Amino acid sequence: MLVSGGNHVCVSGFVSGSSEEVCGGVFPQSQGCTDALISERHLTLNFTEIQHPQNKLVWKREQDDTGHAVVLPLVSGGYIMQKPPFFHPLCSKLCAVSLALGSEHAVLLASDGTVYSWSTRKIPVHGQLGHGALASQEEPQVVEALWGVPIRAVSAGSWHSASVSAGGDLYMWGWNESGQLGLLSRGLEEEKLGGKSRKTEQPINEDEKKEADVFISIQALPALVDIPNVSEISRISCGSRHTAAGTGTGDLYTWGWGHCGQLGHGTENSTDEPTLVDYFPSHRMCVMHVVCGLWNTFVSAVPKEQPPS
Repeated sequence: MLVSGGNHVCVSGFVSGSSEEVCGGVFPQSQGCTDALISERHLTLNFTEIQHPQNKLVWKREQDDTGHAVVLPLVSGGYIMQKPPFFHPLCSKLCAVSLALGSEHAVLLASDGTVYSWSTRKIPVHGQLGHGALASQEEPQVVEALWGVPIRAVSAGSWHSASVSAGGDLYMWGWNESGQLGLLSRGLEEEKLGGKSRKTEQPINEDEKKEADVFISIQALPALVDIPNVSEISRISCGSRHTAAGTGTGDLYTWGWGHCGQLGHGTENSTDEPTLVDYFPSHRMCVMHVVCGLWNTFVSAVPKEQPPS
């Protein structure tokens, strides 16, 4: 929490493994902070300028294996670095307008509507780069499958990615373990059928009377995701293993892992089918913005305009 009167940071919360509340109070070392972003393991502060040169910036804190109280950034006892944690300049010809960060990859949208992706990990990835292979890519590389399709928005989950074209089409790629791509997931099908799946990894012979569906575990190239009765996607956001999409008419669709209730369907079920969140139309609300956390979803909505009498 940013506190006025000098812009200090106030922190409070719970220590992992403890039931006691820990209140850290206001930290004077944070004076001059203009913005703060918190995640599970990190607290990142933004400064327009460092007002006290003698203060060192703390970029990281380590978990105490004993379960004792863990000091937060900008307090004594943290892990201190004199220099910024990293600086990776992009090509001077690459004009970036948006950057989405996943757990192990980055997706960048350029001013001309081109999408680039890369990963700093040297191990095989889950197809979230969209290059058609599972190899890592340490430098920004254009997603060639989207070449010629002007993109206006990108998002990145833990191991999946999404983009929305200027025409409102939705493209997704990466890991589909929980149906987060909106494509058929074997795990979810077996869960629904009590561990007995009637579908196969590959289509059966054409002579068969009933055609089987194909499961997608990893989609290494962008795939066009069709949402029935939706003509335009206006916004997209990816969580750890779920996805939320806002439509041009103000509706919200979610899919993927739902065991924390992050899909908003009133259950803790997962689904690989983009499903309308009934809460907003039933309350005559129009979704303006949506942002997915790792296991939750935040929505900004306004009342729908009343039709003229």
